[in-house]
Amino acid sequence: MRILKSYVNNFFVKLKASPFVKNVLIVMSGTVVVQAINFAFAPFLSRLYSPSDFGIYGSFNAVSLIITAGVTLGYDQALILPKEKKDAVNLFILSCISTIMISGCCLAVFLLIPKFVNALVSNSNAWILALLIAEGLFGGLYLTCQAWCVRLKAFKETSTSQVICSMSSNGTQIVFGCFKKGSIGLIIGTVLADIVASFNLIPVVLRDLAAFRRHVRWDRMKQLAKDYRDFPVYFAFMNVINSLSRGLPVLLLMHFYGIAIAGAYAFGMRILSAPMGLVLRALRQVLLQKASEKQNLGGRLLPLYLKITTGLFALIIFPALILFIWAPRIFTWIFGPQWHTAGEFARWLIPWLIFMFCNLPSVLFARVIRIQRKMFFLEMVLLAARILVLVIGGMYISALHTVMLFSMVSAIMNIIFIVIVGYTIMKKEGSVTWQDIQNNMMEG
Repeated sequence: MRILKSYVNNFFVKLKASPFVKNVLIVMSGTVVVQAINFAFAPFLSRLYSPSDFGIYGSFNAVSLIITAGVTLGYDQALILPKEKKDAVNLFILSCISTIMISGCCLAVFLLIPKFVNALVSNSNAWILALLIAEGLFGGLYLTCQAWCVRLKAFKETSTSQVICSMSSNGTQIVFGCFKKGSIGLIIGTVLADIVASFNLIPVVLRDLAAFRRHVRWDRMKQLAKDYRDFPVYFAFMNVINSLSRGLPVLLLMHFYGIAIAGAYAFGMRILSAPMGLVLRALRQVLLQKASEKQNLGGRLLPLYLKITTGLFALIIFPALILFIWAPRIFTWIFGPQWHTAGEFARWLIPWLIFMFCNLPSVLFARVIRIQRKMFFLEMVLLAARILVLVIGGMYISALHTVMLFSMVSAIMNIIFIVIVGYTIMKKEGSVTWQDIQNNMMEG
């Protein structure tokens, strides 16, 4: 008994001293504040805005997330990988250039087909087109600046930017809601938040750009663009496909069942994503940096992959069961009776969200081990399956049953992703022992 107690005490002492754990906690501290703000404002927003408002807001988010997913061409993630900082600086500039150029292309397309875009977001306001471009532009710049901070392990700065982003978004949405501005208030709040968050991270970036500006060269950028061409070819396109498949439910539910049903789905996802983001936002930044560093130093990735994946499953399973049982009652009690349908949707989204939560390591490690091509084809299969489910469901069954079927298909595909990435890493590195996982837990 004494030996076991000593082992446990030693385990937690080493865990507390681990830089990896410290970095996760630094980012998570900001995320805790962010989610506390989101939860505090949610009951007010649910009474200031209707399900229809959230339906339009959800469709705007669906389109803007597709733009943001591809606007950097994936170079924001590539800049974390090079050993040399001067190469990372060139990739940073390349990511910013890509963001500006793709945003300009989107503007040209929107000006050619404005009616189609307005119909897609169920709003005829001309300002919607400008807000979509602004969200894509500043969203891309924010992702690029955030990736640079992750490379530098400037996790305090990224944590602070998340808090500022949340305060800006919720505060603006509350003010517009009090003046009964409807969905436009929700949209402006989101766009303003990304603008403010981007400017908050710029000072961190400028310090390094000033020191390394002599290394910024067009020929080097062209060479790096060629070296990391799998990111725009597969990763960025895969990101767009993933965002499209995640945004499809709002767009197709709106098409088949109306704006209010789409709004209930969008609100349910917003509330469920908040506690998940508490862990995933912190872990995403630190884990990607840790995995890239380990890869560059020739270390093994499989123990870390297994540890984080199983740990995430253990973390989510109990709260997921509680929400599955009581979600409709919780939504009705906290947000009002008009959100009971959102609670029903939330209950049946749980199976998908459990494995989406556990899927984070597979998404990140796929970038590190450069198997974007394989993951791209899996994303295409997932997109096709989701479209099929939503269209057939919309034609023949109720909205609730469509959401249930969508969730089950998505859960199965996420399990497949997790297994494939784990198997690929194991093929490269060989099997792993429990001792390997324990040793990895203690590594800095």
